[in-house]
Amino acid sequence: MTTSEVLDKDTIKNASVARVDMKLEVVVIPVSDVDRAKKFYGSLGWRLDADFRFDNGFHAVQFTPPGSACSIQFGTKVTPAAPGSAQNLYLVVSDIEAARTELMARGVTVSEVFHPGTPEAQFQPEGRIAGPAPDHATYRSFATFRDPDGNGWLLQEITTRFPGRIDPAAGTSFSSASDLANALRRAEAAHGEHEKRTGQRDQNWPDWYAAYMVAEQAGLELPK
Repeated sequence: MTTSEVLDKDTIKNASVARVDMKLEVVVIPVSDVDRAKKFYGSLGWRLDADFRFDNGFHAVQFTPPGSACSIQFGTKVTPAAPGSAQNLYLVVSDIEAARTELMARGVTVSEVFHPGTPEAQFQPEGRIAGPAPDHATYRSFATFRDPDGNGWLLQEITTRFPGRIDPAAGTSFSSASDLANALRRAEAAHGEHEKRTGQRDQNWPDWYAAYMVAEQAGLELPK
């Protein structure tokens, strides 16, 4: 994804027109051993929402990652897809190094953080450059891991959304205390630069923080 693909103003305006909500809430992944997959995803600290077994052999398990509005389901008689065929499932995080450290502490093998040297490199090993994107540019830092069947997960660090990705009219929200804390840290750093430029202490820093965090999440121009 590049900044050249940011939606134009007319597209953003049209996208905000009221319509029937269609929320992606569940993604099905194919596994060969339901109990093994359940143990793995439980070990990640993901919330177990359901574990249903029926007499006809149907077995469905659902987990939700921390702070996510979308869950995963797997089981028997759930999908004809080959186990391990789900690839490049995005997990968006605000701090990729912290996310990688937590996963590794839970026993997961995670790739080194990388950024793409070519547009498709987050999906293919060729063209990946070791280390996070310069200045941790939003959307540009990645890491990967797999579940026991080989289903592939792609961590992506997003700190600022492109315009049109968040509807400002819908309000500002944070999915977890960790996301809110990271947003406050970024606002604090930006505010420090603001005070350097003005040469004086900003008594109204709460208002500045609030404006910065709302603009950052909505992909609007950030206050200086």
